[in-house]
Amino acid sequence: MNNIREKWMTEFLENSVYRLDESTRMNKISLKSIEESNIWRKPNESSNSIGNQIMHICGNMTQYIIASLGGLHDQRNRDAEFSITNGFTSVQLLQKLENTVDQAKNVLKSCSKSQLLQKREVQGFDLSGIGIVIHAVEHYSYHTGQIAFWTKMLVNKDLGFYDGRDLNIKNKN
Repeated sequence: MNNIREKWMTEFLENSVYRLDESTRMNKISLKSIEESNIWRKPNESSNSIGNQIMHICGNMTQYIIASLGGLHDQRNRDAEFSITNGFTSVQLLQKLENTVDQAKNVLKSCSKSQLLQKREVQGFDLSGIGIVIHAVEHYSYHTGQIAFWTKMLVNKDLGFYDGRDLNIKNKN
């Protein structure tokens, strides 16, 4: 029974890391598809720029995974993530994103069963380590979709996230 739990935990963490890598891959494609002048452009006043989205992803992932699961002090200033209007190039944003994701992946790869089961208060929510990981991965994916949508609106082309892969293959049981 203990072996099954260890396999489950390993599978959960490996798939979480895989999903983080997938979102990072897609965001790289999006950032490389747009002109520098569009990094901080907002679709409208109630929406955020791609630059704000990247800063927000980094802030959230740092708060949830790196600080909370990693046992560090939470220093996030969420409002600042949305108030920035320039100052980072697409290359700098991508580097910040990759560094943040790498730090988060390192925390996940070293997570113990007790860390995944321990309850913590994060951003006012009472979550287990598992809940924290699910939130962070889902949150990253959600904003990756927003970035992809805004990028497609700006460049009017398919971003080719799955070029070379047949997505019409039927499931095998």
